[in-house]
Amino acid sequence: MTNTVESLFDTGLERYKAGEAVDSLIPVFKEVCDRAPKTSAAWVCLAWLYLLDNKANLAYKAAQKAVKLNPQDPQARVNLALAMLETGQKGLREHIDIAQQLIFVNPEWRDEIKTSIEDGLSRKPDWQSLTKVRNWLLEE
Repeated sequence: MTNTVESLFDTGLERYKAGEAVDSLIPVFKEVCDRAPKTSAAWVCLAWLYLLDNKANLAYKAAQKAVKLNPQDPQARVNLALAMLETGQKGLREHIDIAQQLIFVNPEWRDEIKTSIEDGLSRKPDWQSLTKVRNWLLEE
């Protein structure tokens, strides 16, 4: 039986939230991206998983696609900034600034980004790039 892309995506998210290992979830989200290449949320998730799995170059490519598909997604911008930071690229400040503007106008997005950052640091406590991005984004 073939899973629909939506059910595959939802199942992958549930498995992630349940604490499943990142490396076992990457193929799930790769399949979603292959089957529904215009679904920015899938690219956002794939980029995040790659970042958690120390695959910054792959994360960069996935995050670029996510931002291209949905430039107004703050998590896509955060992922791209993280990937740029971890691959030593220039120009990440633009993505931080845009993400800051987006979460400023939408408190719900701000909460989602905070939750995402907390989750990332709980899964990868010594993640220095994420700590930097958190400090830049959530300067209070």
